[in-house]
Amino acid sequence: MVEELQGIGMTSRRTRLRLVQRLRDHGIRNERVLEVMTEVPRHIFLDEALSHRAYEDTALPIGYGQTLSQPYIVAKMTEILLEHQPEPPKRVLELGTGSGYQTAILAKLVAEVFSVERIKPLQDRARDRLRKLSLRNAILKHADGGIGWVEKGPFDGIIVTAAPKELSRELMSQLADGGIMVAPVGEARQMLVRVVRQGDQFVTTEIEPVRFVPLLGGVVR
Repeated sequence: MVEELQGIGMTSRRTRLRLVQRLRDHGIRNERVLEVMTEVPRHIFLDEALSHRAYEDTALPIGYGQTLSQPYIVAKMTEILLEHQPEPPKRVLELGTGSGYQTAILAKLVAEVFSVERIKPLQDRARDRLRKLSLRNAILKHADGGIGWVEKGPFDGIIVTAAPKELSRELMSQLADGGIMVAPVGEARQMLVRVVRQGDQFVTTEIEPVRFVPLLGGVVR
């Protein structure tokens, strides 16, 4: 049994390395991000029936109308969050825990991750997966992610993993001065944007077109 598990682990690592090479080919340059995506086993964030597709560069369903984001998008959003800052952000807010995969990537790169999920069963599964990976610096909350997590702010970085029609001032105000938010914005046409707080000003840069599930309000138990 031990030899069998070791074989599975080696196969998984090989497929992760192939995925990371594809990410490099598509322009991901942050070596620390690529290293962490090699370390984190994406297949454990999917139901067993889909685990054989874990290392395809595609989004996959996780139930409740939600998806596990395409690895390229996870890498791109994480890379944007880490660049343009003199040192890695210490406190990051994630809106939409989902499967917990993006949470796990962040938890290996920053000191503290505060992640909000509106669908309780997804949050419960994500918590179990993070625990199995011994990632204890990710704090989860079951709540409407659209309003952020005011009590824990301000944050050096914010990642939004579902698309609002527009970014609210309330959410942007939870960024620390110099902090960066990365989010998809829009409805039929969505754009990944970077927002940098400079005092009372928020400088927005469009990155590239994307397609995310919409950011919804309310909670599901």
